[in-house]
Amino acid sequence: MNILDKIIADKHKELLLKKLVVPVSQLENSALFKRETVSLANALRESKSGIIAEHKRRSPSKSIINQSLNIEDVARGYERAGVSGMSVLTDGKYFGGSLDDLLYARAAVKMPILRKEFIIDEYQLLEAKAHGADVILLIAAVLEREQIKQLSEFAKNLGLDVLLEVHNEEELKKSIMPSLDMLGVNNRNLKTFKVSTQISKDLSEKIPDDFVKVSESGISSAEAIKELKQYGYEGFLIGENFMKTNNPGENAKKFIEELSS
Repeated sequence: MNILDKIIADKHKELLLKKLVVPVSQLENSALFKRETVSLANALRESKSGIIAEHKRRSPSKSIINQSLNIEDVARGYERAGVSGMSVLTDGKYFGGSLDDLLYARAAVKMPILRKEFIIDEYQLLEAKAHGADVILLIAAVLEREQIKQLSEFAKNLGLDVLLEVHNEEELKKSIMPSLDMLGVNNRNLKTFKVSTQISKDLSEKIPDDFVKVSESGISSAEAIKELKQYGYEGFLIGENFMKTNNPGENAKKFIEELSS
């Protein structure tokens, strides 16, 4: 059983408990549920940098990244830096995140916020909407085509943008459908955790132009982004590169300035 299998097995257990504690009606009646969302796909199309900056305390591959920062400060710093959107990890057991992180980030900034989570159930989409997310992530490696269709259509009905993440051509082929806004290529091999942007380059021509192309993981230099832009990528998810510093916002600002130089 690889790490992704373990996470999904735990997610099923977690969801059983959550549904008992917080009914759907409570989520639908929350103050943020009727909020009009902001499109990350549109923000990326209009952005010069295309940076989606992430808040991530730890990960299975890197253990602790940064647990000392206030998420509201991080969110404001990212927004001041001029990023296109923010990704907030809400998984607790493996990444040290929570739905409260989403609420605090939403209270602090106006930019699009992605709920980064291992989504397997419509309930999690209702949670995302109720806690102020604009975008949700679906991971092709853990979902069948029919599940991707069902979840992405449900998300669109809630007014949420959908970013679908793939790791290889097989996942990409099963996933292409009109209910997606963005197709993300994760540069991290899930089996070895090795990272290479070559996979983004290899898959770029196979992603139809209807979708905003996003490259995820292992992007640590302005040069890497400039290169990936030549392959049609408009979005770049960066987490550890900013979060491992004492001031993620300031580092994001310097990174974006470097990009435009």
